[in-house]
Amino acid sequence: MKYTDYDEIAEFDALTLGRLYRSGELSPVEATEAALQRISDCNDAVNAYCHVAQESALSEARASELRWRSGQPLSAIDGVPSSIKDLTKVAGMPIRSGSLTSSPSLAEEDAPFSARMREAGAVILGKTTTPEFGWKGVTDSRMTGITSNPWDTGKTAGGSSGGAAAAAALNMGVLHQGSDAGGSIRIPGGFCGVFGIKPTFGYIPQWPASAMTTLSHLGPMTRTVEDSLLMMDAVARPDSRDWYSDRTLGTRWSDIEDKPLNGLRVAYSPTLGYVAVDPEVRKTVDQAVARLAELGAQVEEVDPGFSDPVEIFSTLWFAGAGKVVSGMSEAQRALLDPGFRAIAEQGMHINIVDYMKAVDARAALGVQMEKFHQRYDLLVTPTLPITAFEAGRDTANDQQRYWMEWTPFSYPFNLTQQPAATLPCGFVAGLPVGLHVVAAKGRDDRVLNACRRLQRVLPMPWLSRPKMSGER
Repeated sequence: MKYTDYDEIAEFDALTLGRLYRSGELSPVEATEAALQRISDCNDAVNAYCHVAQESALSEARASELRWRSGQPLSAIDGVPSSIKDLTKVAGMPIRSGSLTSSPSLAEEDAPFSARMREAGAVILGKTTTPEFGWKGVTDSRMTGITSNPWDTGKTAGGSSGGAAAAAALNMGVLHQGSDAGGSIRIPGGFCGVFGIKPTFGYIPQWPASAMTTLSHLGPMTRTVEDSLLMMDAVARPDSRDWYSDRTLGTRWSDIEDKPLNGLRVAYSPTLGYVAVDPEVRKTVDQAVARLAELGAQVEEVDPGFSDPVEIFSTLWFAGAGKVVSGMSEAQRALLDPGFRAIAEQGMHINIVDYMKAVDARAALGVQMEKFHQRYDLLVTPTLPITAFEAGRDTANDQQRYWMEWTPFSYPFNLTQQPAATLPCGFVAGLPVGLHVVAAKGRDDRVLNACRRLQRVLPMPWLSRPKMSGER
């Protein structure tokens, strides 16, 4: 069977593409053309891509086509259309980081993530949008404008990997890279209805280092759990440029056992003991957790027992922002997002004693969660307490000052460096809701297996993908 409809081709996941490439029913060139057509049709509506590399993408696709024809693909994702967030270097493409202070010059080398994707033969379509230096939980900047939610373009896509999430939801590529130092994979994944995982810190190398250092994780954003596993096979390998990157899973990620959840010990904490959650979001997440129990998990409603660590997180986060801005001239600072400049200036005044106290408190939280996971294999919460709100705002309402106030479920687990994923689990008023799944450090297999099993029984938004006005 030959496929000719671009929208149909664009809907195929990476596993399906690999099968079709192998059989000769579809080529990487056709899949790349379909993805580029989707970008042409949809990007004006959501602003997911800030740079599209059509010429190089088609060249990479043609090289992949030859490899598949000769029976020598580089990996299971050879020829799969992919994107990289515009905080990560891709040789031959700009890296603007959503900032007017950045240089328009092209990157001369690949970051580890981009290099591993190229080595696996993935086709890099271009760069996806981010707020300035990835500083907040929504995606807009003076550089690239507002990135909108595919389900309602008047709403935010979330951030800071909002471009990647919107692209995944609209089939503008299959495999997408996000980064997450406080929820930046999971927030937009939850708002846009796609899967995203922040793996255990150290599994995926990051260079140049994030301003947020050991808070920041890189990870995949895809429609299916299986596609993220294939992506992890390619990118979760140490790189000498990142001396924090010292972990290996010990097996291929795609070989993580697909096993029943019988006996899995799950702690369900709908509020973490201190979060106000929209009642309809709570109801939707309750229903997803009930499916976990139906799949054999032993579910207990229990909180992990820590108070909101927002002050710890803010100290580290603001200090990281301060480091970014400290070397800028006043003329450059005048170009910054005012919100980013404000937290950076606070960060530059944090004294070293307060910073080290935050480091100690972070360590204590990590130890507490290690003990918690001796009793429970997984911690499950809502990804977010609300659905997507008005685009162009930093906060959900005028009473909130910082983005952390409406993202209370995500940043604690950047402090602890644990694996944490968001899985779409339903809708409220036409907007996606996410289920947040967390495990002990190094037990990404538990997160991924539970999400894979749940994905088969929960309503997946991408099966009823939204239509953009520009589509044919």
